[in-house]
Amino acid sequence: MSFEAADRLFDAAIPSAIAMQERAGIDYVSDGEWRRESYIKVISEHVEGFQVNAMPSVSGSVSDPAVVAPIRKRDDLATSAAKYLLSHTTRRAIVTLPSPYILGWRMWKADISSGAYATRAEFMVACAAILRNEVENLVSAGVDHIQIDEPWLLLLVDPEHRERVGITSIDDEIETCVGMINEVLATAGTTPTSVHMCHAHFARKRYADGGYEPIIDAFAEINVDRFAMEFTAPESHGVDVLKRFPANKTLGLGVIDQIDRNIETPQLVIERVEEALKHVPVDRLTLNPDCGFSPSAQNPMDIDEAYLKLGAMSAAAEELRRRHE
Repeated sequence: MSFEAADRLFDAAIPSAIAMQERAGIDYVSDGEWRRESYIKVISEHVEGFQVNAMPSVSGSVSDPAVVAPIRKRDDLATSAAKYLLSHTTRRAIVTLPSPYILGWRMWKADISSGAYATRAEFMVACAAILRNEVENLVSAGVDHIQIDEPWLLLLVDPEHRERVGITSIDDEIETCVGMINEVLATAGTTPTSVHMCHAHFARKRYADGGYEPIIDAFAEINVDRFAMEFTAPESHGVDVLKRFPANKTLGLGVIDQIDRNIETPQLVIERVEEALKHVPVDRLTLNPDCGFSPSAQNPMDIDEAYLKLGAMSAAAEELRRRHE
């Protein structure tokens, strides 16, 4: 199927994803990310220089593209999709992009990529330039919020992950990741921005384990307004780490477990929020699921389940606003 034919089908389907979020009471809606195969593959779908199915993904169940030639943007990554979203909702719109850091780790492989980019870091820099331009275009399109997805920042806390991928210095990796995010968001201007972190998930399983303690002090160095953080997951090891959360940042508290098929009640969500409020004031706290619900071959999500979970989160938010106004 051609990209043009696929876009026609997505144009017909995406309004239902938008409407579902609106009915669930979500303040910031997306297009469901239905136009992309995955949150990282969006770059290989719109940028030349990649070989598809060139290397195993971290899950081992699918293959990732790998860079094999100097990259050049063929068309926009998310701006056209964002304009379509904006034309189909009166709610505020959020659009996501992958971080150059995770692209470097997921899409650069020495034996097939070094001819194009001698090092992983060089490839990250090339990705950052494309993503920075995309951020600028999203701002011009009028997007209300831009989120950078960076699960690998949290994966760094897991010693088993570091051993699997050959990371020897967590401090060097944190510095690189922070620099890449700041480079991408340099063109965001006054548009609000977020960074999303999680333990990576597929097939209703999480890939890594570990709390935020080794990375949370670096948050102050990231030029972003909000951190969307996975906390419902037991792998996050509780919210006590939030006592070190930067005073000038907003917390996007993960209160919904997108892996668990059980539907949270609004009361359960409220209890999770009240625990976090011991460390972060209410005026710097927003609610979100631990991660996304977008269905794929790796994540057999149920749309009705997602709707009910989002509805419970929205109902909890309304009650919390009433209590804390």
